[in-house]
Amino acid sequence: MSVLVTGGAGFIGSHLVEVLLSQGREVVVLDDLSTGKLSNLPDSSSLEFVKGSVTDEELVRRLFEEFNFSSVFHLAAVASVQRSVEEPLYCHRVNCDGTLYLLQSAVSRGVKRFIFASSAAVYGDLPQLPKREEMPVSPLTPYAVDKYASERYVVNSFRLYGLEGVALRFFNVFGERQDPSSPYSGVISIFIDRVKRYLTGEPVTVDIFGDGRQTRDFIYVKDVVSALLIAEERGVPGEVYNVGTGKETSLLELLDYIRDIVGTLPEIRFLPERPGDIKRSVADISKLEKLGFSPRFSVKEGLSNLIREVLIQN
Repeated sequence: MSVLVTGGAGFIGSHLVEVLLSQGREVVVLDDLSTGKLSNLPDSSSLEFVKGSVTDEELVRRLFEEFNFSSVFHLAAVASVQRSVEEPLYCHRVNCDGTLYLLQSAVSRGVKRFIFASSAAVYGDLPQLPKREEMPVSPLTPYAVDKYASERYVVNSFRLYGLEGVALRFFNVFGERQDPSSPYSGVISIFIDRVKRYLTGEPVTVDIFGDGRQTRDFIYVKDVVSALLIAEERGVPGEVYNVGTGKETSLLELLDYIRDIVGTLPEIRFLPERPGDIKRSVADISKLEKLGFSPRFSVKEGLSNLIREVLIQN
């Protein structure tokens, strides 16, 4: 039996595919390469790549008919919050309709497990910390609304159709293969890119909006892969789990870590705070920990791995 990974040529998806292949599993990747890259994928006879979109209902149906999937990892998405504001209908087709097409085929073909990559964005700007799965949600953008709607479809699929759907709310994921030039990229990949350019003699600055004391729960991509596999193996059907470290890291702390690792930093430029920016965010991961999850990498260890790879490529 095969495993389907949508968005498998992307940042997180390609790391998941590598581990699945290392376990001796047959993997099918569905990716339209809008942000993913074929170069992210290993060369393996156990890997089948299909170029296409989750919005192509006929293609999705044919895939499920051709392959006998035991599990689906649904990571494909338009991950840009800003694009969802500018193009809500297009992003809804990818982020919500695409999920429904996959669920429909998974149910009709008797797939056992369906793991969905949701987002901490569903919590919005509610002040309570840490973020717990049973808290109210307040999605503030079309992206967050689509993620919340999709995770509801996924987790309710168990009660309605017997499909073992599990949703994971990713916090701030970082690591190798995250494209700093993409509008989807996180602050860490942008910081590292500025350092790389600075080391080549380019006159660049590191820009911080606000005072730099805003915090996020940054989690290294390899720990996210571990969470995905635990959810497949032991996740309770119909449940939602936070995926983070349970620790806050400020932007200023991030820059201190990078300075410690690299030995230098470009000039830091403080810019006016952006309206609507969330001051603090951190996950309560106790629910996922009960399944055996424990982050193996600190933020600084993940940064060291990322910086090593970026500078080697330089």
